[in-house]
Amino acid sequence: MRPCHGLAAMERGSDMLPWSFERRDLREDDVAIRIRYCGVCHSDLHAVNKGSRFPLVPGHEIVGDVVAVGSAVTQFTPGQAVVAGTIVDSCGHCDPCASNQESYCQEGVTTTYSGTDRQDGSTTRGGYSNEIVVHNKFVYPLPTGLEPASVAPLLCAGITTWSPLRHWQAGPGTSVGIIGLGGLGHMAVKFAKALGAHVVLFTRSPDKVEAGLALGADEVVLSTDDAQMKRLANRLDLILNTAAEAQALDPYLRTLKLDGTLCSLNIPAQFDFTPVLLTLGRRRLTSSGVGGTKETSEMLAFCSEHGIAADVEIIRADDINHGFERLARGDVRYRLVIDMDTLTAPVAT
Repeated sequence: MRPCHGLAAMERGSDMLPWSFERRDLREDDVAIRIRYCGVCHSDLHAVNKGSRFPLVPGHEIVGDVVAVGSAVTQFTPGQAVVAGTIVDSCGHCDPCASNQESYCQEGVTTTYSGTDRQDGSTTRGGYSNEIVVHNKFVYPLPTGLEPASVAPLLCAGITTWSPLRHWQAGPGTSVGIIGLGGLGHMAVKFAKALGAHVVLFTRSPDKVEAGLALGADEVVLSTDDAQMKRLANRLDLILNTAAEAQALDPYLRTLKLDGTLCSLNIPAQFDFTPVLLTLGRRRLTSSGVGGTKETSEMLAFCSEHGIAADVEIIRADDINHGFERLARGDVRYRLVIDMDTLTAPVAT
C-alpha cells in the first residue's frame, strides 16, 4: 500500500482536517501522481454536507507530476506533468465506453472520490491529498502554454460545459445563452465565444454585466428584467444552465428558437417549467454529464491552442474551510484552487 495524507471530512458537515490514509499499490495499468494543484468544486462542498461515505477526501480537478507507472503503461513517464478529473475508471466494454464516452458507462463509472474501486471494492479518495493513483486511460498530459493552477478546473467545470457545446454544435452562425456566471458559467462563456457563437449571458446580478462582457459575452441580459428577456424571444439555439440554484425556466424557454435546446447542467430536485412551451417551439429540455476521454483530450488541446483556462484564486490547504464558506455564499470569482505544496501531514499522536 502507498501511504498518503490529505484533507478529509470525518463526518457529514464537518470541517476539513488533516488525515493519513493508504492508497493501493499500482496495478499494471495505473499511474501514481504527486498532486501540485487541486480545484475546489461546488460538488466537493455538496459531498461534504450531503454525502454518505466518510471519512471523505474530496477533489477531482487535479494537476500534478507522474511519480510512478504500472508495468503496462507506456504513454506516461515519471516526472511528466499530467492532469486527471472526475473519473478514474469505467467498465471499458459497454457501448459508451467503446466510443470513449465513459461518463455514460452503463455499469457506472468509478468516481475520483466516494466511488468504489472496481477490483478491490475500496472507497476512492480524491485530490485534496499529496498523491493519487489513477487508471492510465483517465490521465492526460498537461496542456502546454497555460498556468498549471488555471488548468485544474478544466477537468470539471471546463469539460462539463465543453461537452454540451460540442454536442449541440455551438459555433459560427449559432446563438448560445449561458445562465449564471460562476465556475461553470465563466468557462461556458469563454468556450462558446472561442467556438465562434454569438454569446448571451443571463445573470441576476447587475454587477456581473461588465465581468461577462470582459470574458467575451456579446450581450449580458438581466434575467430579472422582463423587458430585456422579451427582446430575446425566439433568438437562441442553445442555452446552458450553469446556475447553482434552481429557478423558473419559462423565461429562458421563450428565448429559444424552433428546435432550440435548454441543457441544464445543475441537478435540481425538480424543474419548474410549463411543458407546453416545449411543444410550441419543438424545444428540448435536457441535461449532460462530464465528457469522456475523447472529448476531454479535445478540450485540453483546444484550450492549449486558444489560450483558454479558468480564472482562479490559489489558496493554501489550511484555508480550505474558509474557502468552502466563501463558495457557499457565492464569494468566488470564479474558481478556488488549492496549492497542494502547502499541505502538511497530520502530526502523529
